[in-house]
Amino acid sequence: MPLKILKLAITASSTVDTFPTVERFFNEAAATVTGAGTLTIAVGDFWTDTGANATTLPVLATDNSYFNVYVNGVLQMEDLSAYTPGGTGVGQLVITVPAGSTIEQNSPVVLEITNFAPTTNTTIIT
Repeated sequence: MPLKILKLAITASSTVDTFPTVERFFNEAAATVTGAGTLTIAVGDFWTDTGANATTLPVLATDNSYFNVYVNGVLQMEDLSAYTPGGTGVGQLVITVPAGSTIEQNSPVVLEITNFAPTTNTTIIT
């Protein structure tokens, strides 16, 4: 027999399904915040998609999540926001307002949380 590379004869298939969970929280700035300053919004000051008062802000899944913050409908830079998940007394969003910037009273603030829960299904036929 001549020399040749021997290989395993395997047929494999794999699927990865990613199902995002998106939760949105709404607020209107209670007062004008002029920079340099901060706007802190506690969990109880947010409303959910149904209009109910929020009671907890969700935990971000490690390496499978992100959050977006919109002020007046405009997506804000990530480094301006600090997000803390949790319930009353813990959960909050802190927005840093840089010098020369302003968030006007009654400006809408939207917090959007996206968590992913990927699942994998692998079939190996030998």
